[in-house]
Amino acid sequence: MPAGLFDTIASFLTLGGPVVALLIALSVFALALILLKLVQFWRERVGRHGRAERALHAWFHDGYGEARGHLEGDRSPAGSALAACMRLAALRNVPKAEIEDDVGRIALTRLHDLQRGFRALDAIAQVAPLLGLFGTVLGMIEAFRQLQEAGNAVDPSLLAGGIWVALLTTATGLAVAMPVSLVLTWFETRLENERVAIETMTGAVLSHGVESRGRERAADGALDAVAGVGHAH
Repeated sequence: MPAGLFDTIASFLTLGGPVVALLIALSVFALALILLKLVQFWRERVGRHGRAERALHAWFHDGYGEARGHLEGDRSPAGSALAACMRLAALRNVPKAEIEDDVGRIALTRLHDLQRGFRALDAIAQVAPLLGLFGTVLGMIEAFRQLQEAGNAVDPSLLAGGIWVALLTTATGLAVAMPVSLVLTWFETRLENERVAIETMTGAVLSHGVESRGRERAADGALDAVAGVGHAH
């Protein structure tokens, strides 16, 4: 890294003081956390539902055996919840409420793990502008203190310089908060889409399972009725 860049950063920190130094530290922490969450979302295949959608299509048309093959190796929360839902629904004797509880527990665990770090990003997005404003207030106090000490020999350039240095902290705080807030909103939207995908896909599997069980009971009832008529004759 060029020595000039170090000098620029050092002068920037000197002008802004400890508040700017704290804001830069927060920005570095936020950047590291954002990168970690991006890697986690990519590794967990958040938002990538191709395998789950193919499995759902196979469940309706080809049965559980074919659908299970599509979900092998799918690490997405939607894929994990769908695999558990299909496995339990294929047993035929598991109550719907029990399936919903198991699937809900799996989905809650996976989504909660993906949500870790969101509060830290939200805190940075909220605190950074306040820290910037706090630095500006401190800078303005210092500028007017110097103005008072100058007495009648007031130098307008000194006051103007103190004001723009004070406003530097507000600009830094906003520069940190705005991108963090946008990225956090994107993360939350992806997570909400994943939750909706889980509810939609597992709900379709359960509805199909209930209908299948109803048809089976109706068929069994018809066979019993035919058998009863035969015995009567």
